Amino acid sequence: MKRVILFKNGTEVDGKVVLVTHSLEELLNAASFKFGIEAKRLFTSQGGEIDDIKLIRDDDILYASEGEEFLNSRYNSSTNSHAQNSCSGKSIYSYATHSLPRSRHNEDWVTLNVGGKLFTTSRATLTNKEPMSMLARMFAEGENGYNMIPSNMDANGAYLIDRSPAYFEPILNYLRNGQLIFDKNINPEGILEEARFFGIESLIPQLEAAIVSSQCPLDKVPLTRRDVVNALITTPFTTELRFQGVNLAGADLSRLDLRNINFKYACLHGCRMVGANLSWCCLERADLSHAKLEGAQLLGVKMLCANLEGASLRSCNFEDPAGSRANMESVNLKGANLEGSNMAGVNLRVATLKNANLQNCVLRAAVLAGANLENCDLSGSDLQEANLRGANLKDAALELMLTPLHMSQIGLSEVPRSAGHSRFQIANPVSRDAVSGAAACN
Repeated sequence: MKRVILFKNGTEVDGKVVLVTHSLEELLNAASFKFGIEAKRLFTSQGGEIDDIKLIRDDDILYASEGEEFLNSRYNSSTNSHAQNSCSGKSIYSYATHSLPRSRHNEDWVTLNVGGKLFTTSRATLTNKEPMSMLARMFAEGENGYNMIPSNMDANGAYLIDRSPAYFEPILNYLRNGQLIFDKNINPEGILEEARFFGIESLIPQLEAAIVSSQCPLDKVPLTRRDVVNALITTPFTTELRFQGVNLAGADLSRLDLRNINFKYACLHGCRMVGANLSWCCLERADLSHAKLEGAQLLGVKMLCANLEGASLRSCNFEDPAGSRANMESVNLKGANLEGSNMAGVNLRVATLKNANLQNCVLRAAVLAGANLENCDLSGSDLQEANLRGANLKDAALELMLTPLHMSQIGLSEVPRSAGHSRFQIANPVSRDAVSGAAACN
């Protein structure tokens, strides 16, 4: 049901809101009753006479006449004002403007209240670019008024649209200039949903292409825990499972049974593998930098040239009761935390352990020949029968050792008298005879 605002012809005061019923006669009768006149004709605000009820739109402003021609209320008021001011000697520069009929400026512009944000645009912008869209049908006029009844209006006359203003703004700009432009912090998927809602068909392919181009290729997207679990479930136990060269950066693989899996060249940067079983895995040249492996089982693991810089391996177990040894030759453990780990028999030849934390580690029979242990904390660790020949122990902490080091282990210019000595300086490796002679002198 439509409604109109009625005024007496020639005035813009004491208006009445009247429902539009089935015929023009009924509307004239209502105007006669409201104003106490015999209404015979209806005019629009521009002076056009209404002769068919179908021409009336919702919220139109109409003027009821008793048969006389349309009287422009603005013209009358401006004429009187001009006459008064002329008598007083004042100049009226706006007389010509006020005497003109009311322009269609206000009807050519539309204000939309989208999610609480106001957008003012021309009716042509909403209707020309996409004539079949929802916005075009809301504000395009047909034979029977609007093609689609517009939404309700707020107190200021703006049409209410319950959508996101952030996603609507790029659509409105597209209707204005034909270019898809949006800020980097705007998700194109949100704009796509708005384009589908409003029926902006020409914009949908552009947005879909923008979304595809912005997405990371599937071969570069890191695998997740779910992907690894699915592979574990579907792969027979007797078949070798390979994640060679796969990107697993940041994945949470905690407490999974990952034994015998090939992770060679894999990217496990920042991966969380707390309590996981990685025994007999191949991690050669894998990137495990800053990974979390606290409490992991690493029996017989192969980590040649792997990168574990900054990784956390607290309380890990490398010792295999069956006798297989973990091979970590040339591994990078710079700044890693291995506190309390059981690394008996591990091969760490020429490994980098600079600034690493090896407190209370079990390193019995471990091979650390040529390893860089500069500024490494070995306090409380067990280095019985460990091979430290050629190792760099500059500024290494060796306090509270469980067993004293033997000259044959490292080749020092001076053998410490107790395990409480904390700082050593490396000397050139000595021969077997020189070592025996030095021991006899002591």
